[in-house]
Amino acid sequence: MMFVKTKQIVIGLVAMLLSGVVHAEAVWIDTRSAAEHFFDHIPGDIRFSHTDIVNEVTALYPDKNQEIRLYCLSGVRSGKAMKALKAEGYQNVFNAGGIEDARAQRGLLDE
Repeated sequence: MMFVKTKQIVIGLVAMLLSGVVHAEAVWIDTRSAAEHFFDHIPGDIRFSHTDIVNEVTALYPDKNQEIRLYCLSGVRSGKAMKALKAEGYQNVFNAGGIEDARAQRGLLDE
């Protein structure tokens, strides 16, 4: 119980510190599992499970106009995450598809 409260406080503080920076550009979120992320990920992107996406995003990005780009392996989990965030009122949420699609959209295919 104490861990969850501490985690929420830390996330809130990070959001306050970064709020001026993160809203300037899109936030990229990997919705794959921790194991998938461990073996292959895009440096700098955050990872939230598609099942936890609403709690994590609302804590870190309370501005519902924040541009959020989601991806997973093939686009299925990121599609579910997108629907969940839109149901919470987020306006600028996009499913980028799979991780390779996310790399291609950002010109990161060589990484």
